[in-house]
Amino acid sequence: MNSTELLDTAETAARLGAKCLLDWIDEFRVSEKGRSDLVTDADYASQTAIVKLISERYPDHHMLGEEGLTRQEGASDYRWVIDPLDGTSNYVHGFPYYCVSIGLEFQGELVLGVVYDPNRDEMFSAFRGQGAKLNGKSITTSRILSLDQAMLVASLPVGTNGRDIAVDRFLRVLPEAQTLQRTGSAALNLCYVSAGRIDGYWSSNLKPWDMAAGVLICRESGGIVTSIEESSFTIETPSLLATNGTNIHADLQSLLTGPLF
Repeated sequence: MNSTELLDTAETAARLGAKCLLDWIDEFRVSEKGRSDLVTDADYASQTAIVKLISERYPDHHMLGEEGLTRQEGASDYRWVIDPLDGTSNYVHGFPYYCVSIGLEFQGELVLGVVYDPNRDEMFSAFRGQGAKLNGKSITTSRILSLDQAMLVASLPVGTNGRDIAVDRFLRVLPEAQTLQRTGSAALNLCYVSAGRIDGYWSSNLKPWDMAAGVLICRESGGIVTSIEESSFTIETPSLLATNGTNIHADLQSLLTGPLF
């Protein structure tokens, strides 16, 4: 496994996908996959460009992507997990908080993650055991120790209502945190935990492509990633809690799993 070559492939593919996003920014058409769950021409164009490059370099590798991408012909130890546009609603509304996310599994374990934000020209990257980087420079999580000093971010399900447990959890944490936001891009949220810009993030409604790359980047930067309810975690389940690695993690987990209002 050549980490340099694999990272180069992922970063090049992410930049190609992001170029598609910027090229389509004034021309895309929007449709709904479900209530408030948007998809655009840009999503598909980005995914096509990413898949083309990876396929040219690694034709036998498996792939999983948000826009109907499932490729698993033949035997391979590798699977690329691709989100060609994480933060589609933000993209549609011109809110510059979206990205391209590309993760890689080897024998079922995350080994590589790349998240590229074209608005800030920020490339977050990590390879297992080699630490996390932002534009080639090492990054680490914050050292904030208490919720009342923490900046936190939560995801809420698309099309949610006030009776959803995710809303209850948001309201439960709100008075305990210094700041609590909802931003719209799981991949960037995980990277912002990694870079020390936010101190914790959680969601109960993620897909593998939303988090594969960001999870590895977060872990390699010193963060902790579990499910909301347990210490275990897999990208195949929708529940995620990521923090800076301090006791904030246990404090948040206790709040999020406590009695309902």
